[in-house]
Amino acid sequence: MGQRKIAQALHISKGAVGNYLNLARANGLSWPLPQDMDEEKLEQSVSLRSVESSQLLEPDYAIIHQELKRKDVTLQLPWPEYATIHEGNAHHYSHYCHLYRNWADKQKRGMRQRHRAGAKLFINDCGPTVEIIEPDTGEIGKAQVIFVAVLGASNYTYAEAT
Repeated sequence: MGQRKIAQALHISKGAVGNYLNLARANGLSWPLPQDMDEEKLEQSVSLRSVESSQLLEPDYAIIHQELKRKDVTLQLPWPEYATIHEGNAHHYSHYCHLYRNWADKQKRGMRQRHRAGAKLFINDCGPTVEIIEPDTGEIGKAQVIFVAVLGASNYTYAEAT
């Protein structure tokens, strides 16, 4: 069967088929497959990620999770520390965020609350003050608060710098 027909049958691009064939050749695989080759070994032989991610060290998600509970901490803050400690074996920032979100999604959740639409208004200020530049004079001033309000169970959000 040709690469084009394989691509159509699997609903992937011809380039992807070519990449898998190149990986198979690089790993010494040919048709028919050896008798001791099961699906797991085959997948490891032609996996694009197996070469890259097997050497990368996982961050400690529990520590990151605790850090994120502190005020003004985002995933950007603990990542440079992780990248420095693990130097060449650290995940890129975007993949680090993806891995953390996958881990967080699997954690046990608590305190589920139900809100009737429009029954409650949630109000908060968002972190520290922000510099505001006056467009006419160029003068730098400070906003006291970034105010945010949301109606429960709705997609309506109101934000204002005061």
